[in-house]
Amino acid sequence: MRTVIQRVQTASVAIGGEVTAHIGNGLLVLAGIEDRDGKEDIEWLAKKILQLRIFDDGEGVMNRSVIETGGDVMIVSQFTLQASTKKGNRPSYIRASKPETAIPLYEAFCKEMALQLGKEVATGTFGADMQIALVNDGPVTIWIDSQNRE
Repeated sequence: MRTVIQRVQTASVAIGGEVTAHIGNGLLVLAGIEDRDGKEDIEWLAKKILQLRIFDDGEGVMNRSVIETGGDVMIVSQFTLQASTKKGNRPSYIRASKPETAIPLYEAFCKEMALQLGKEVATGTFGADMQIALVNDGPVTIWIDSQNRE
């Protein structure tokens, strides 16, 4: 599973011009799922993301996690994170899971994040044409791939 994590002051999802989800200070997580992802990837990523020390402490040093700050989390599915640009100029999405595989994994990831966070997470709508608005705080943007645990 590939994720892009952005520390935000605010983020929202709109579908058809209507805002369907909104968060304040916290994390916007874009998630791309591939067929080899499973429960272990979900648990590892949830823990890693929620424990990232990317929020300022009292000294102005990034030393606190979203859990410690009481921040919000929004998760949006984004199959384009699985793009391959190796050949030509048109990205290939062959690595992205089909909905019958991706939807249960996306839902399990959202549930695991909420469980570890200790509160509900906001979500996008899988497969919908969504408009994501955000104010990236910092900016802080981090990419994590559960298949390449660095």
